[in-house]
Amino acid sequence: MRLSDNFGRKINYLRLSITDRCNMRCVYCMPADGIDKLGHAEILSYEQFLLIAEAAVSLGIEKIRVTGGEPLVRNGIISFLEQLANISGLKQLVLTTNGVLLPEMAQALKDVGVQRLNISLDSLQPAMFSQLTRRDLLPQVLAGIAAAEKVGLSYKINVVVMRGFNDNEILDFAGLTKDHDCTVRFIEYMPTLKEEDWRSLVVSSKDVLQILHDHYCLHPVDRGALAGPAEEFAIDGAVGQIGVIAPLSGHFCQDCNRIRITASGQVRTCLFSDHGFDLKPLLLPGNVDNVARELQRLVHDKPACHTLNSNTAGYSPFSMAQIGG
Repeated sequence: MRLSDNFGRKINYLRLSITDRCNMRCVYCMPADGIDKLGHAEILSYEQFLLIAEAAVSLGIEKIRVTGGEPLVRNGIISFLEQLANISGLKQLVLTTNGVLLPEMAQALKDVGVQRLNISLDSLQPAMFSQLTRRDLLPQVLAGIAAAEKVGLSYKINVVVMRGFNDNEILDFAGLTKDHDCTVRFIEYMPTLKEEDWRSLVVSSKDVLQILHDHYCLHPVDRGALAGPAEEFAIDGAVGQIGVIAPLSGHFCQDCNRIRITASGQVRTCLFSDHGFDLKPLLLPGNVDNVARELQRLVHDKPACHTLNSNTAGYSPFSMAQIGG
């Protein structure tokens, strides 16, 4: 079955945010003192998430990404991921993490069927890392990346580029791909918290690519059928790849193929929209067909694009930990 919206976009990618808890406090994600956390009774159970996943896959969802918050802080996640991986028809199971808990969990993630990690890492410099994350955990993250490599777990590194903070590290990050079989993706800063001066932080993907072209010979790389919105390249002779993601300057909404489920069961068909729908009342044992019908209805009404480039952007400030990174 093909799941598509009113604009003919094929929707085959589901993001499940299983928790709003996180062991970091990244400056672009949440305030220094954190967020008002959901009560345990408000967060969907693993059984409810599995029901949503089964309904989504029955509609043609081929890729599921598990996110948070930081998903690895939730108890029981390994067993949950194993059950997700066993859903018939699912082609890709991937997970986004900050890497802190990877040293002890990488092997288990590989064993239960997680196919790839996206690891959020915005600085390779200890002082800047601590400033951006408000935590002194860079050694643990680097150890987590090493653990993923050791067990043969494919990974991408996501770098949110911020002017005046880590934009002087673009070449350092790109250089990682020379000897590491990974993809480093540079992501334009997005104003989820709606700071007054947020535009001053944005480094466009065009500017990132210019810096890279000035120092390296890059060639384009073909993306897979279930790839996200990144443009991908490789440095001549490198074993890894480089990607750029341009939600602001590139406005890739015309190719958007995803929907999101928050930890409390809200469906978001666009990250930058206040319009959601509470699936929780439908998440009863055996209610797969009704959940599938509701997902079809919601996807049909998916908006054409976000309004980030508008002076009247139509969304309220939010923490990515509350929606799903």
